[in-house]
Amino acid sequence: MYDLIIIGSGPAGLSAALYAKRAGLSVLVLEKNPMSGGQILNTYEVDNYLGMPGINGFDMGMKFREHVDKLGVEFEEAEVLRIEAKGANRIVHAQDADFTARAVLIATGASHRKLDVEGEERLAGRGISYCATCDGAFFRGKTTAVIGGGDVAVEDAIFLARICKKVYVVHRRDELRAANILQEQLFALPNVEMVWNCTVSEIFGEEQVQGLFLYDKENNRQRKLMTDGVFVAVGIVPNSQPFRNIAATDPNGYLIAGEDCRTSTPGIFAAGDVRTKRLRQVITAVADGACAVASVQEYFLQS
Repeated sequence: MYDLIIIGSGPAGLSAALYAKRAGLSVLVLEKNPMSGGQILNTYEVDNYLGMPGINGFDMGMKFREHVDKLGVEFEEAEVLRIEAKGANRIVHAQDADFTARAVLIATGASHRKLDVEGEERLAGRGISYCATCDGAFFRGKTTAVIGGGDVAVEDAIFLARICKKVYVVHRRDELRAANILQEQLFALPNVEMVWNCTVSEIFGEEQVQGLFLYDKENNRQRKLMTDGVFVAVGIVPNSQPFRNIAATDPNGYLIAGEDCRTSTPGIFAAGDVRTKRLRQVITAVADGACAVASVQEYFLQS
């Protein structure tokens, strides 16, 4: 029996664990992956976290976990299937065990969105990747294509341009959504070519990716783009599926929770990328962890 169970150990979950432990709460962190850190583990460089300019994402994740470990926070590797409210208790049903707490914080983050086009599933891991910093080294000196127009897509293209012969950025609109400073860096790279107003209709290849079939919306025609690798960066989807029985979500599947991180169910809280919020960044996830624990303590006083 714990005061608080935290599901997920990305920045939000680790921040919450830190604040909960310092508040004297008995806390357990459940994480389905072998390592803590969440999406930042796959980020080449984090340059907008105060006090840590240019830090490698993997190093940042390790620093977060190290800080929490020093406080003696308890961790279990477990994949959570659902949560049950039973009187004053909240039962977390995992694959191999059940855990009980007075409150539960869901901090499971989000995952990469797929294109859902022909060839994507078959060639996944054979030239298709959702993480440039993880797999970019395999394409050193080759041609790659990045699909997307947001911050992540542009960051991926900038990273790949350092090691690839040629990088195409395929975007469905005629302008990017990424931050201006990132766009300036991208457009200054001589080996990057923009492919505007195009969507991917198919990824083709036999044993490996050989190229893309694109639909050119401006000219209403199909075109072929030859490439050795495809990096998909078209957004994220919340990892909320196991919890939709216990807390309300918006149409996109994000758990509905405000700055206090309270969901529609008393004793169930949500923090980080999995909840409804305007900005999903490391710094806002860390802030969520602190806010969530403050709300948990208020909930205990009111219960």
